[in-house]
Amino acid sequence: MSSDSPTSGFVAFVGAGPGDPNLLTLRAAELLAKADAVVLDAETQSSLLRHCREGVEIAEGDLVQRAARGQLVVRLCEGDPMLFSSITEEAAACAAAGVDFEIVPGVPPATAVLTYAGIPPATAVPEFRIVDASQEQDWAAHAACRGTLVVYNGIGDAVAIGKALIAGGKPDTTPVAVSSGGTTTEQYTVVSSLGRLQADLKHAGFTEPALIVVGEAVGQREKLSWFETKPLFGWRVLVPRTKEQSQSLSEQLIAYGAVPEEVPTISVEPPRTPQQMDRAIKGLVTGRYEWVAFTSANAVKAVREKFEEYGLDARAFAGLKVAAVGDATARALVEFGVKPDLLPSGEQSSEGLVAEWPPYDSMLDPINRVLLPRADISTDTLVAGLTELGWECDDVTAYRTVRAAPPPAPIREAIKGGGFDAVLFTSSSTVRNLVGIAGKPHNVTVIAVIGPQTAKTAEEFGLRVDVMADKPSASALAAAVAEFGAKQRQAALAAGDTPRRPSQNRRGARRRAK
Repeated sequence: MSSDSPTSGFVAFVGAGPGDPNLLTLRAAELLAKADAVVLDAETQSSLLRHCREGVEIAEGDLVQRAARGQLVVRLCEGDPMLFSSITEEAAACAAAGVDFEIVPGVPPATAVLTYAGIPPATAVPEFRIVDASQEQDWAAHAACRGTLVVYNGIGDAVAIGKALIAGGKPDTTPVAVSSGGTTTEQYTVVSSLGRLQADLKHAGFTEPALIVVGEAVGQREKLSWFETKPLFGWRVLVPRTKEQSQSLSEQLIAYGAVPEEVPTISVEPPRTPQQMDRAIKGLVTGRYEWVAFTSANAVKAVREKFEEYGLDARAFAGLKVAAVGDATARALVEFGVKPDLLPSGEQSSEGLVAEWPPYDSMLDPINRVLLPRADISTDTLVAGLTELGWECDDVTAYRTVRAAPPPAPIREAIKGGGFDAVLFTSSSTVRNLVGIAGKPHNVTVIAVIGPQTAKTAEEFGLRVDVMADKPSASALAAAVAEFGAKQRQAALAAGDTPRRPSQNRRGARRRAK
């Protein structure tokens, strides 16, 4: 089938991969972007809809009929569509009806899950055998496999399969690994041997999808495990910021193995009266100011929106000096097309900005006025500091911050009930607002704060502060939590225990065997 977009109805059977949405192939993403309708397992594959265009139909029903009506239909299939899959009948039905179709391979669990578990699929013995336990199997014949044996759909009969392999001549000391939730942050792997399988799986709580891996390759896991050993692997982390504000922070947490969940605690709204901002923008373009100081990405957004309202762009900053309080604010300015002239090299705060701000010099500075477009709840630290340096400040309300609506009930219950492993507070207001809209986090939850002032506020609300960033930035905060998680993991291993997430320490949490 040509890779060009079809001119008539068309069905694509697309491998969704083993679970990690980032393992989708480029061809699969391309077809999802063009699809008129998508047939998928909503529980496990809904994250892949981000590749689809707006308005795509989530479909059920006859693929052939949809294609006959001219639709491009993508049928997402778990793993690889041609490996232990029932789509062969559906593809045959398309062929019989004269409907064009394409089968797009996906990354198979048989190799991906092993790789994520730190088990090389093929070792010095180049034999790799995959079997489906839901079909009748000759386990005595499989016992003769000298390399790696991977068993699909066998978790319910794992102990019986182990006994059958031993009866077929496999030594009871043969290494075995069982892994469920493969390639996702729910991945959980138990290493055992054929002889100990029953005892080691007794309290493991495995469910499908899971893989059983038999062979000497399992022994490589101790030195090759890279996914489940990430410092925050599987941690559910509450980020009390909007998705827009927390994108880079969430990406950093994901890189540490965490599952970030953004819960907005504030809502950003325009000022009640726009006249003050209107006058400020007019003054900015008519040369009233020597400096413009931005103390948040929201302030940059507010000014940018005013510029667009007046048909202006970043060129209006020509001749002005621009200061940013920190890296996130600087990034927002650069995206706007403005490179900051001043960014604190030390503490990224109003105090840090004042510490590096040059004093007013009538010989060097033709104008002694600074524009400060800020939130309605900003402190006076910056104004006081700049005034002391000889500058006059126009402190303008660029936006208002109001408390966000409470999150959905399941989120509130998870916050109060210990369902989150950590919460990252990036300001005092996020502490006050989260407690106000959702209640206090459970005492098993790791409380991480961006700096001393936020720590003080958290303690005032009765929260135990476990982690504080070494400098006031969201990136440093995430790194500090990762370091905390790594130390917790190392301590558990040193004590001979299985590392546990904080949420697993609350009363009633399901315990898994070592």
